[in-house]
Amino acid sequence: MFYREAGQFKTSYQADNQIFPIRQDRIALTALLVVALAVAPVLASPYTLSAILIPFLIFSLAALGLNILTGYAGQLSLGTAAFMAVGAFGAYNFVQRIPGMPILLAFVLGGLSAALVGVAFGLPSLRIRGFYLAAATLATQFFVLWCLTKIPYLTNYSSSGVITAQKITILGYEFDSPASKYLLVLAVVAVMALLAKNMIRSNVGRSWMAVRDMDVAAEVIGFRLMRTKLLAFAVSSFYCGVAGALYAFAYLGTVEPEAYNLDLSFRILFMIIIGGVGSVLGSFLGAAFIVLLPVCLNVLAHGLALPTSVASNLELMVFGALIVFFLIVEPHGLARLWQIGKEKLRLWPFPH
Repeated sequence: MFYREAGQFKTSYQADNQIFPIRQDRIALTALLVVALAVAPVLASPYTLSAILIPFLIFSLAALGLNILTGYAGQLSLGTAAFMAVGAFGAYNFVQRIPGMPILLAFVLGGLSAALVGVAFGLPSLRIRGFYLAAATLATQFFVLWCLTKIPYLTNYSSSGVITAQKITILGYEFDSPASKYLLVLAVVAVMALLAKNMIRSNVGRSWMAVRDMDVAAEVIGFRLMRTKLLAFAVSSFYCGVAGALYAFAYLGTVEPEAYNLDLSFRILFMIIIGGVGSVLGSFLGAAFIVLLPVCLNVLAHGLALPTSVASNLELMVFGALIVFFLIVEPHGLARLWQIGKEKLRLWPFPH
């Protein structure tokens, strides 16, 4: 079978511990990046780029941020959309208040603003856990949205609260077309996903997983719970903040509090449940599933000529059924199914 590692010998420690030790995985990832960079911007329609590929990449980044906190550090959070809102409004205000602010630096500063808010609201994790921590992060959602609607300075004194995002200009080039915005978002997401993968494989990632598995034992063997948990909140919120800034500038074109409501937080939580908790790949698979499913359901409803009342609720019913299905049948989500499939290919024709 084509997916075999026989004959691929590792002669160094670095080669044995690289991110993709099997040659076929490296070839597949390279081919996927070539298609995403060179083929998709040329062949895909503006609608496909704007309505499917760009939100898929942005939601993947947000799901990756939540997965760092929930999947790897074991801290349940329901305030993902709030951190995205902080990143979006932070980036907008940095560009608006500071003349000549580079847009990429504004995205980074917006992510750092979200990280500070994440650390502040992550302090309860030092004393509480589980559903109580989820309730504390849920308070973040309501508090941040309240601040954005009640403090006029944050919305540049807009009467409606809806403000137009500034144009994305980098080194004199304006990213105004769907293809250019897609390439920018793809570059940011690819770099941050690579950084997250390496971070998880480092001492930081191992400390997160130790705290996730048993925080008391982790503290006994020398891990500092306060630093480990707050670092997880900071990194997770930074990723969500950058995703929120991209969501406003590259997808919506507006910066508004209502775009970051509680429904968005639950949607991103569903992405990591369906894609796979504690998996970088699962963040992308879950985002792809959640973004593509409504498109497929709309096509199905139109093809079957379903009544409007049924078609409008079909998405919610399917989402609920799928979440229950994955929680019962495969709690580790699509990433685990992908891993099982690869293991069977490696052992073919004698799979377990």
